[in-house]
Amino acid sequence: MELFSRTDKGLVRSANQDAELHGMLEDGNAWAIVCDGMGGANGGNVASSTAVEEIAAQLRKNYVSGMTGSELRDMMGRCILSANIKVYIEAQEDLSLRGMGTTVVVAVICGETAYVAHAGDSRAYWVTGDRMVQLTTDHSVVQAMVDRGELTQAEARRHPRKNLITRALGVKPKLDIDYCECPFHKGDILLLCSDGLSNYADEDQMRRILRDNEGRQAVDKLIDTANYSGGVDNITAVAIYC
Repeated sequence: MELFSRTDKGLVRSANQDAELHGMLEDGNAWAIVCDGMGGANGGNVASSTAVEEIAAQLRKNYVSGMTGSELRDMMGRCILSANIKVYIEAQEDLSLRGMGTTVVVAVICGETAYVAHAGDSRAYWVTGDRMVQLTTDHSVVQAMVDRGELTQAEARRHPRKNLITRALGVKPKLDIDYCECPFHKGDILLLCSDGLSNYADEDQMRRILRDNEGRQAVDKLIDTANYSGGVDNITAVAIYC
């Protein structure tokens, strides 16, 4: 397994409020985290960096080789909830950080399965063969409109409210987390990204880039594609190759 990542502030924003961390576990399994912060000039940076660091620390502390799927999902949930409380408390204690929060998507690759947990609109995609499958469903106002049949997916990509999310880590003392999983076999790729990529590169572009390029070059081309399309948001991508 190989992991490649890049985060970029884009062409418009003055700061990068995205954060990511990834690594290998002692038994050869892998993990990755992407967060996209929100909440003023400083709050978004603090929320996303605090979240990825806390989740990573808790993953390293609590992961045990040989965990079952349900044990892994429970452990991932506890790691995210620990970060949620930490960010929430920081925001309550510092007036300048009030209202800060962050999206979160976490993946743990264990054996031949990828386990994914998320809140917000940062995404996980699974590339297998010639298919690219979006594993996560955005927690956003626009996605809710799509679910109700009020918008098509094409209309949603251009909607002015597409950045309004309905769940975020650190905003409230409690957080609902969604989980999913998929097979992860030789030749498969798992992509975690912030909406700075998914809003400005379509699935066919991302799939072709990941399939036609080696790891580091693929991640660089994903970022370049989003920047070529305007680069109006921070952009983060983590690609895990089996």
